[in-house]
Amino acid sequence: MHSNVGYGSDADVATLAALVTDAEGVVAEARRAQVHEVRVLAAAGQLAEKQAAGASERAKAHEMALRSIAAELAGVFVATDRTLQRRIDEARDLVENYPATMVAWEEGLLVRGHVLVIQDAGAIVPGEVRAEFERQAIVACEGETPNRVRERLRMLAERLHPRTFTERHREAAAGRCVRVQPGVDGMSDLVATLPTVIAEGIVDRLTQQAREIIHARDRAVATEPIDPPGSSSVDDARTIDQVRADVFSDLLLAGTPSLDPTDTGDGNGTLGTIRAKVQVVVSALTLAGQDEHPADLVGRAPIDAATARVLAGENTSWDRLLTHPVTGTVLECDTYTPTAAMKRLLRARDRHCRFPGCRQPAIRCENDHTIAASHGGPTHLHNLANLCTRHHHTKHHTRWRVRQLPGGTLVWTSPTGRTYRDNAPPPLVTFTPSDDLTPPDDLAPPRRRPSEPPPTGAPPF
Repeated sequence: MHSNVGYGSDADVATLAALVTDAEGVVAEARRAQVHEVRVLAAAGQLAEKQAAGASERAKAHEMALRSIAAELAGVFVATDRTLQRRIDEARDLVENYPATMVAWEEGLLVRGHVLVIQDAGAIVPGEVRAEFERQAIVACEGETPNRVRERLRMLAERLHPRTFTERHREAAAGRCVRVQPGVDGMSDLVATLPTVIAEGIVDRLTQQAREIIHARDRAVATEPIDPPGSSSVDDARTIDQVRADVFSDLLLAGTPSLDPTDTGDGNGTLGTIRAKVQVVVSALTLAGQDEHPADLVGRAPIDAATARVLAGENTSWDRLLTHPVTGTVLECDTYTPTAAMKRLLRARDRHCRFPGCRQPAIRCENDHTIAASHGGPTHLHNLANLCTRHHHTKHHTRWRVRQLPGGTLVWTSPTGRTYRDNAPPPLVTFTPSDDLTPPDDLAPPRRRPSEPPPTGAPPF
């Protein structure tokens, strides 16, 4: 049941529509100013290089000229000359190495966040393929917020790099280390540079263990008598970050999670049995060893193909996903409450909350019926989507409305009548079949006579 009480009359909606129109003008003016600022700073850097031309110690002369110009501009921007010098370098990189991105930004196809993400992801792309990276990156940014497109552009940059991700990862992994950075007040940062899969697994396991400790503490507090003598549970007010840090220290120093409140004294309790969960998406060709394209550590970063194959080989269970051969949209997976298989399928398809711009991981979202079950909406893939708690409530208790199109596309309508299209995230790990490759007979779809009806439940394409 939808309740709009207290969320604005029609007059309020009209006022909001006027504010949104004003905001559009503000955004356009801000974009023009931002682009102009970048071009001014880039020109300042080019002027410094021109001033240093012909000097006997050109590198030093350029540095001095750049310092002088940065100091001059620092007074205008109310910033330090060091900050201005860094911004000048970044502006030159953007103007000289990403011309198509600058044009798309000027034309309003991108916002500043998109530009920064393209520049950041493109840092590893060699000059000879940067134009192709820009072209695909600009297309990928259309209709998406910068945060959502960040991982896609990282994967794109990795694919276009002439050296395989596996080669570069092998060299980088040789530099793994642990170091201490002394801080203040008797504190230090313990920094471990590790392969991404290992680092994410460590944090995931620490988080699960910390939550178990906090849940046990909360249960103990709920069952404590009033004013218990010497109750440690009542005194324990640590945050999850603090508990996570304590478990981390305990595991390294003692070898076992001695903070485990479920430990009976004859072995590890619940915390000792917790293992990290890492979701990896890898193409069939990479899994078979036919290419070295990076796999996707969902929501985080690319990982090398060799690590993905090791994880796959040690996994005891698999979820086979049926995807559309062209778009890559997840279609199927081997009641009011979706089944476990449907939930896995939705997490694979959506990857995050499907409200425009939200990046809350799907694993922390709720399965929402696009058309409410109370209004006859079925519990089926085409009527389900992941929404975080915040946006689930927004859908049901405000004037925001949504409809779902084939392929998992959601079309949201705001209270002022504006529409926002949110496409199901394209898979980060895919492969493109070559014209000279034909699938083996055992992988080819069965032929069907034109007069033969399609099988029950077949997708409408």
